[in-house]
Amino acid sequence: MTASPAVRREPDRLELTFRGLVLGGLITLLFTAANVYLGLKVGLTFASSIPAAVISMAVLRMLRSTSIYENNIVQTVASAAGTLSSIIFVLPGLVMIGWWTGHIPFLPTFGICAIGGVLGVMYSIPLRRALVTESDLPYPEGVAAAEVLKVGVGSRAHEAEAAAEGKAGLAAVIWGAVASAGFAIVGAAKLFASEAGTYFRIGRGATGFNVSLSFALLGAGHLVGLQVGLAMLVGLVLSWAVAVPLLTNLHPAAGAAAAVATSVWSHQVRFIGAGAIGASSIWTLGKLAMPVLNGLKSSMAASRKHMSGQGADLPRTEQDIPIVVVGLICLACLVPLAVLLAVFLHGGPLGGIIVPLVASAVLYIVVAGFLVAAVCGYMAGLIGSSNSPVSGLAILAVLGAGLMLLMVAGPHIDPAARQALVAFALFVTAVLLSVATIANDNLQDLKTGQLVDATPWRQQVALLVGVIMGSLVIPPVIDLLNRAYGFAGSPGLSATANPLPAPQATLISALAKGVITGQLDWSLIGIGVVVGIGLIVVDELLRASKKGSVPPLAVGLGIYLPSSTTAFVVVGAVIGWAYDRWADKLPNGEGVKRMGVLLASGLIVGESLWGVALAGLIVATGKSEPLALVGEAFQAVAAPLGLVAFGVVTIGLYRWIAVLGRRTAS
Repeated sequence: MTASPAVRREPDRLELTFRGLVLGGLITLLFTAANVYLGLKVGLTFASSIPAAVISMAVLRMLRSTSIYENNIVQTVASAAGTLSSIIFVLPGLVMIGWWTGHIPFLPTFGICAIGGVLGVMYSIPLRRALVTESDLPYPEGVAAAEVLKVGVGSRAHEAEAAAEGKAGLAAVIWGAVASAGFAIVGAAKLFASEAGTYFRIGRGATGFNVSLSFALLGAGHLVGLQVGLAMLVGLVLSWAVAVPLLTNLHPAAGAAAAVATSVWSHQVRFIGAGAIGASSIWTLGKLAMPVLNGLKSSMAASRKHMSGQGADLPRTEQDIPIVVVGLICLACLVPLAVLLAVFLHGGPLGGIIVPLVASAVLYIVVAGFLVAAVCGYMAGLIGSSNSPVSGLAILAVLGAGLMLLMVAGPHIDPAARQALVAFALFVTAVLLSVATIANDNLQDLKTGQLVDATPWRQQVALLVGVIMGSLVIPPVIDLLNRAYGFAGSPGLSATANPLPAPQATLISALAKGVITGQLDWSLIGIGVVVGIGLIVVDELLRASKKGSVPPLAVGLGIYLPSSTTAFVVVGAVIGWAYDRWADKLPNGEGVKRMGVLLASGLIVGESLWGVALAGLIVATGKSEPLALVGEAFQAVAAPLGLVAFGVVTIGLYRWIAVLGRRTAS
């Protein structure tokens, strides 16, 4: 391919460089592993753009020359790779249903991530115009990453000031990570409790709450912001203050309050949350129809200009990979996709109907993938890719896949074939989720690129590199965590095991089984749909009256995520809001707020990386708690001790980061 005229006019522009791709790949190793662990533990992943940008600037600054565009490429590679870790919302389900045993195979997992990820990059290209350049969506994380890049590189006239803030930003990430990992290490020694909460009876029913003392969750809450945090709080209240007490009173059961309440939440309330997320997702799709159509028309018009030799008329910031090339790459992906699906079915009880099953699955992934990519891109623009409930869309995807495959296979297949069909539905959904999550992240990255004057096609090439890097890292990390901890609900776990909850995979596996076996309680999902419609109405009324917003998808997420996860995300959102309001009163308020964002990123990274390191220790020693210094009897002391220590460390970190932010202005 020959370079465009716009590129020839800027021969010295440092942007898509080999060293940038290599550095992005190395950062990928850290953040992808951290994201996989965090997602399996609490059901959330984080966007690695900001910490990747900070590390990139610190490293490349030591070299003879660098640019904001090259740093943007580094964060693009790292964030795209880290985003693929969302595959853990589905893939562990194949272990939970007993289809994969012993270990998680490398090649199928790599194929899911790589093929789905490349399709996600391609789908995001025509969506860029609809959702980035021609949209007023805020893209909070994309804007934050752009601000970090601008401050870190700076102009030559302000190089000393930029260097000072860049150094302070790196310190914020590092010390946030050290504090987060340090607290988690003390927790692993059992000296601090990692959770605190209580359950109690209400009449004949029961309810309660549980919170994780997690700096990773605190940091995630800071990043998603108050609006989303409060929406998740609404979901938490609907779940544990309304639905659980009501259902446990309607169907009273004997036993401990904690066992009764958590059983009802797990087997009933979460499905209501799934319905709410489904309704909200469909509403979002409807709102996106016209912008997506306009974006496709714009992409086709740009492609015609390139083909007619008028590429020079296009601004450099509008030069995507040509839409014809995009189409050819999408078509080329269908061959390995079909092979991947056929190999999965080969030799099993569905071997006689491989061709219709594979054909229908490929069509489903291609069509539904684009629709889900559009919704995910919209949600990334609205609330950030870290908080976009892509797992909620995975719920819709697995329901659609299950129903479609059941129609192809027929309703009268034997039990062994039904088990294989459940596994295949999960496998298809995993590919679809790879498409969705990459589109979700890519549009956030492309927004960052737009704000720093990057070249879209170069950034899109970097996204492809990130996909391949992430696809290489994810399989061994998931396999390591499976061998160390196991996943909740998997067959063969010992009574003393402490498996990773993998909450979304648990729910999605249950949905796949319910659809294929005909045992899914659609009434609970129907109630959730009604709840979702009500939330949509409330949100639209609030928007119309300009009184704020309660994002329905965030509320749905609050309903079906464990309270231990949701509670501290809400706490982090409130702390982040209070910190930002206080920072607004300072002369260097924006700089102080940026330091807060970097601290939050460090909090997430530190605890998550420690989780991966602990997994390695567990595998190496064969002990489920290799660092435990005390027994269960100490937990009565560990709980209050952990709460006090967590509060002291949190206050200390935010006070220090505020001082650090103010110093960068002096």
